[in-house]
Amino acid sequence: MQIKLTRLFIYTAGGILLAAALVRFLVVTNAPFLPLRDPLLGIPTFWLVLIAGGIELILGLNCLFGRHIRLQTGLLAWLASNFLVYRIGLFSIGCPQKYGCLGSLTDPLHLSRGTTGFVMEIIPVYLLLGSYVAFIWLWFTKEGKAAQSIAAMSPDQRDAASGLSKMICPSCGGKVKFPAHNIGQRIPCPHCRTTIMLRKPENLKMSCYFCKEHIEFPAHAIGEKLKCPHCHNDITLKEPATT
Repeated sequence: MQIKLTRLFIYTAGGILLAAALVRFLVVTNAPFLPLRDPLLGIPTFWLVLIAGGIELILGLNCLFGRHIRLQTGLLAWLASNFLVYRIGLFSIGCPQKYGCLGSLTDPLHLSRGTTGFVMEIIPVYLLLGSYVAFIWLWFTKEGKAAQSIAAMSPDQRDAASGLSKMICPSCGGKVKFPAHNIGQRIPCPHCRTTIMLRKPENLKMSCYFCKEHIEFPAHAIGEKLKCPHCHNDITLKEPATT
C-alpha cells in the first residue's frame, strides 16, 4: 500500500512540475513584463525563470518515466527544499513574495487571492511534505528499501522475485504466467483455451534455417525475431518440434 501511495505521489508531482515548467516558459515569452533582476539572488529574472523551468521539466519527466523511486523522491525533496529556502530568503529581506520568481510554482503569474491562488500556494507544501515522507520511508525502513529494490527490477526479475514462472503456449504462442508451485498442472491457455501443461522455464534449442547451427534461447522468447549469432541472418525463434 505504501509503495502505491509513493508512486501516486511521484506521478502527481511529475504532472505538477511539467505544468509549472510550461507556465515558466510562457512567462519567459513576456520577458518585458518581468522584473529586471530577482530581488533575492540578484541575477536576471529572465534567465532564472528559464533555468527553473528547465529543472522542473527534467524532474517532471524523471518522475513520470523514471524507475528509481529513491532517486525521484530525493530530487523532489531537493527541489521543494530550495523553494522553501527561497521563500525564507524573501521574507528575511522584507521583500513581498509576489516579486520573487521561484517562491511558488506560478509566482510570475501574480495570481490573485482566492481558490486558485490558494491551490498554487499549497502545491509547494504538498511537494515538500510528500517528498520528505516518501524519501525517509524509502531510505530508513526495511519495507522501503525492499520496495525500492523491487521497483528497480526488470519485469522478468520481478516475476521471479514474486515466485512467478513464464512459459509459451505451444498452441498459440501466447505468454502464460503462473505460480512456480503449479508446475506440472494442466490448465486452459488464457489466450486460446487449449489445455496445456505448466512446465518449468528452461532454455530451448533450435537449428538456424540458413546455417543449421544450434541456437539456445529461453522459452519465453519464442516468437521473437533476432539475428542468428552464427550467420547473422534474421530468424524467428520457434519451439523445436517434438518426436
